[in-house]
Parts: sequence; structure tokens; C-alpha cells
Amino acid sequence: MSCNFMEINDLTYKIRGAIFEVHRELGSGLLESVYEAALAHEFDLLGLSYVRQKSVNAEYKGVDMGLGFRIDILVEDIVVIEIKSVEALHPVFWKTSLTYLKQANKKIAFLVNFNVDKLIDKESLIRIIN
Repeated sequence: MSCNFMEINDLTYKIRGAIFEVHRELGSGLLESVYEAALAHEFDLLGLSYVRQKSVNAEYKGVDMGLGFRIDILVEDIVVIEIKSVEALHPVFWKTSLTYLKQANKKIAFLVNFNVDKLIDKESLIRIIN
């Protein structure tokens, strides 16, 4: 998928819809892995390509450290999704998501906390731009 503005907006709209659908169907309180699997199913239904638990090597001053981290889901090789099922989204989760974006050389992430009664923009569903 190319990275023009309209296509990215369309993609993020579909991703948000999938996130809301999973929360509507499953509710809160389950393990993050359950939400991850359900989102993958929604992406299959939408015809979106994705990678679950995408490994990314960490770099320091241009040197691969031989260590890394895992992105919960990378959609269309563009959008990073970090899934949480926690009491509250603390600022460290935002910082971690932004660091993942930078290390993976991606521009957009969604940080989502499924452990809420209702998904609310900028509280439990946060769009992060690098």
C-alpha cells in the first residue's frame, strides 16, 4: 500500500473500526493475546495484510544492538498497533509506542487499552504520530 495521505486515512479508519468491533464483541478484561488474535481475524475479514509479534532490532547510533522488541501488530507495513489490557494507560506506554515507531521507522501507531467499559479517543484509543 502506498503512503499517500488519503490511503493512510482510509487504512487508519479501517483499523479503528476493527478495534471498536473487537471491543464491542469481546468487552474488557481479557488477555492482550486474545485481543491481538481477534484483531488479526478482523484484519483478515477486511483484507488487510499484517504481521503479529513483528520483531524489530534496536539500533544505537546506527549500530544494530542484536537485541530488539516486538510490535504487537504491524498493519500493511505502515501502522503499528500496541495492545494493552491494563487499569490505565500510563504515559510510559505512549513513550514506548513512540520509541517503537522511531526504531521501526514507521510514522503512525495506535495504542489501545481494551480493559475499559468504552473505548474513548485520546484516552483508551490513542493515535501516535512519529
